[in-house]
Amino acid sequence: MASGGGGKMFWKQKSPKVPGNVTPVFGAQYPPMQPSYATNQSKDVKAHGYKTFDDFEMDTNDAWDIDVNDDELLSIGLGKVWSKDVEIATKRVLDKHRRDSAGQHELNSNSFRNTQKHSRHHRHQNQENNTDPSSRQYPSVAPSNIELDNNRSRGQHAGGSGAENSKDNITTKRPDLSTSPGSSDGKWQDDVFVDVGRQHYPPHGPGLGVRQCVSSRPTIRYGAIPIPDQEETKIRKHKQLLDQTNIDLESLRKLTWSGSCYSVRPTEWKLLLGYLPPNKDRQEETLLRKREEYFGFIDQYYHTRDQEFNQTTYRQIHIDIPRTNPLVPLFQQPIVQEIFERILYIWAIRHPASGYVQGINDLVTPFFVVFLSEYCDLGLKYMNEFEVSRLSEEQVRQIEADSFWCMSKLLDGIQDNYTFAQPGIQMKVKALRELVKRVNENLHNLLEKHSVEYLQFTFRWMNNLLMRELPLHCTIRLWDTYMSEPDGFATFHRYVCAAFLMLWDEDIQREKDFQGIMILLQNLPTLHWMDSDIGMLVAEAYRLKCLFANAPKHLDSTDTS
Repeated sequence: MASGGGGKMFWKQKSPKVPGNVTPVFGAQYPPMQPSYATNQSKDVKAHGYKTFDDFEMDTNDAWDIDVNDDELLSIGLGKVWSKDVEIATKRVLDKHRRDSAGQHELNSNSFRNTQKHSRHHRHQNQENNTDPSSRQYPSVAPSNIELDNNRSRGQHAGGSGAENSKDNITTKRPDLSTSPGSSDGKWQDDVFVDVGRQHYPPHGPGLGVRQCVSSRPTIRYGAIPIPDQEETKIRKHKQLLDQTNIDLESLRKLTWSGSCYSVRPTEWKLLLGYLPPNKDRQEETLLRKREEYFGFIDQYYHTRDQEFNQTTYRQIHIDIPRTNPLVPLFQQPIVQEIFERILYIWAIRHPASGYVQGINDLVTPFFVVFLSEYCDLGLKYMNEFEVSRLSEEQVRQIEADSFWCMSKLLDGIQDNYTFAQPGIQMKVKALRELVKRVNENLHNLLEKHSVEYLQFTFRWMNNLLMRELPLHCTIRLWDTYMSEPDGFATFHRYVCAAFLMLWDEDIQREKDFQGIMILLQNLPTLHWMDSDIGMLVAEAYRLKCLFANAPKHLDSTDTS
């Protein structure tokens, strides 16, 4: 700014374009100014002959000068433009901004409490001040439910004073019902406008608990959250059925198909697996007899684990036990690992056709956790760190015996999965391949294109019944349905695997090669799954079963590969 060309000072040049000169701009968004204003403006500029910047600065008033009255500037501006058009345009802009901005500014809980105390007084004060039309306050561009205090809006931000008092300067103000969205169905509750027609406040956002102070807002129930009344009704239905002298197993299967309840699941699993008789008069006697029989097996066979012909079986069991859910502290307790060793060894000795096979150790965990829940009120998701040593010896013995017999009942239906060459798993994988090919040919062709064999990723699904793919509490919920289905672990599991694979169709389609597909299928993101996700999964599996279970010819393939 020091000098221009030829050594002449910039401000000494005789130019009509003086810095600070405002040229009128005529646009479509705002109404044009009066012609006389533009003409007079240009004449005034030419009349001044500023030679230095000091002369220009002394003769120019800026809008931010302290001695300038904002009301005076406003009156000058309104006198020079068409006031009616400005008022119409302003109203449109404010109405649009009010609709778009409603609900997008959060108030913290402290400021909201302070605003409740001052809101009524502030509204009465505004009503008294607004009796004079000249002192009427026009709406600002702030959200419709927030009004800034006069002291804050008059330049207190200079020096930081406005920021310090911002918490006290915010007050809630009821929006004009004529311009509020959904005002026809709205009503006031505790100084809060509730839009009854939309059933939520504010109109946009995740909900009151996230956006506003929950204690000052109406309570909202979401469909995804279990309602206590429904849970109590469900438990009452289960208990009424279990209280019968002769329990109707068919009715029990229908009731348990959609999920059992925490408090009655141990009894229902024993009934559905055939371990417990449906006649209540025989149940106690049967439990005592079967538990004594199991510990008779312990006394008879467990000491043979050190013998030469049994050492291989016991060594493999002893290696696999610490690998069972290694991240769950419950299964790393020595007392729990000893229980698992006895259960698996006795089962292997009594089933020489298959013996012990890796993967059977996982099948014990759901039974152990469910029967442990009879003596623990923490819930399935919070039992990971429960100290089993706190239970009495008799309680631990009952859990161990019941887990052994129920696991034996389960394996009786799928034992061909664990015999030599595991023919049961190979037949199930082949049936799954034909099912996916028929239902989702694009997915099947993609796997074939990248040379992905079904056996490479579904072997674990069949061998471990999806236990390595799902959280433990989801596995327990899934087994509720399996036990309610006829031959559920052997047949229905195939349809569940098909539905589970097609659930990741879009993710698989995004992968470009064999390695990407295999990494995805071996590390599926199900860590945060809930019971509702399992409910959707079994519903899709049931749909596939209804389509193809009674029409096996539909799955016949002419492909010899």
